[in-house]
Amino acid sequence: MMEQQGGRAWIFGDEIDTDVLAPGIYMKGSMEDMATHCLETVDPTFAPGVQAGDVIVAGANFGIGSSREQAAQALTILGIGAVVAKSYGGIFYRNALNFGLLAVVCEADITASAGDHLVVDGEGGKITNRTTGDSWDCEPVPPHLLEMISAGGLVPWLEQRLSQPSQATEQFAG
Repeated sequence: MMEQQGGRAWIFGDEIDTDVLAPGIYMKGSMEDMATHCLETVDPTFAPGVQAGDVIVAGANFGIGSSREQAAQALTILGIGAVVAKSYGGIFYRNALNFGLLAVVCEADITASAGDHLVVDGEGGKITNRTTGDSWDCEPVPPHLLEMISAGGLVPWLEQRLSQPSQATEQFAG
């Protein structure tokens, strides 16, 4: 089970909506192309500068707005390891989990700076700044959701589950 993700911090404020995560003007192109435009109106260095495992730290209502699943998918394509926010748009939160993106609710005021190295422990409910030594408590992610995230999201998780013989099938086979 995936317990921790770590990487450089990208800091954003409140009300980051799905329209800036997955700009509508790029909807007709490929998801890979759309991902290169993720958050460009908020921070033009974000998409070209993201490295695998990096962590987004945001304020309230991350992913509000339209229900486009491409917003969460763009972050996974870019390699974001986790998103930590005070709160999420409900549909974005579920889409993040469905695409295997660790999304952690943390109501604490995280005082990290852009580029700090953060470790996000979804299971233990803790964010640690390895650059400064600070840490913050947050809501642990339930084990069944961590299992789904670890599998790569809902579809890979379901494929794994459906490919395993169920106990009931094994009872009747033997």
